[in-house]
Amino acid sequence: MKLKDLKKDFKTKLAITYPNEEILSIFKFLCEKYLNISPTKLLLAGEELINKKQVDMFSKAIVRLLNEEPIQYILKTTSFYGLEFICTPSALIPRPETEELVDWIIKSETNEITILDIGTGTGCISVSLANHNGFVLDALDISSSALELAKQNAKKNKVNINFIEADILEYKSDKKYDLIVSNPPYVRNLEKKKMQNNVLHFEPELALFVEDDDPLVFYRAILKFAHNNLIDKGKIYFEINEYLYNDIKGLLIFFGYVNIELKKDSFGKFRFVKAAKYAKID
Repeated sequence: MKLKDLKKDFKTKLAITYPNEEILSIFKFLCEKYLNISPTKLLLAGEELINKKQVDMFSKAIVRLLNEEPIQYILKTTSFYGLEFICTPSALIPRPETEELVDWIIKSETNEITILDIGTGTGCISVSLANHNGFVLDALDISSSALELAKQNAKKNKVNINFIEADILEYKSDKKYDLIVSNPPYVRNLEKKKMQNNVLHFEPELALFVEDDDPLVFYRAILKFAHNNLIDKGKIYFEINEYLYNDIKGLLIFFGYVNIELKKDSFGKFRFVKAAKYAKID
């Protein structure tokens, strides 16, 4: 089979489920992974012969894509902040908006501070931060499989991170940090109906959802932990639910934080907040 015929077959079979632009984007990713053809070279390709083994790989990918499995899980890799991360269903797929959070920290903070990343998942935040500015990183997650994945990504990207398996709702420590960052579960169950099947059916619910009656449960737990473990005037950075930014701001004020700054993502939605710890609550 020629590459141009493979492309035509790929587009035809996925047209029921995916828009054309997304099909072409996925095809580019698969060509790079399976055929070692870069997106630039792909523009000039077409007559190349594709062997049976390679055709079979595309056929298996099509079956999984029709089942709405995320392409990142099929490829077992994704890019984040200029680095490559191993990606499995043990953790959420790193999102572009979280890159914006990482970028905010890197551009705002000084070298050689100690940082705790809570709910590290793939390790995309902690690994990316450890790769810049001389930051010293600890990364915590409740999931042993997520932590194993994060360790693989730290090794892959040649950074040193201290990993901690713990539940932040119960975790105690004597260690002090200059900065705490977290992208915790914040999607309310009532918002499930707005989400796509590739998220609902494949990504870990533990890392996504919170109860409707207490959507800030993890933010509150992190702020309680920070009461003893974040230095005075230390910084806290959160990724947040776009619908709950005022609630998050109120929670930070209640816990004695100052210089609270809400930040919009590239789509104009309030998705991040940073604040400074000023006064302890006794």
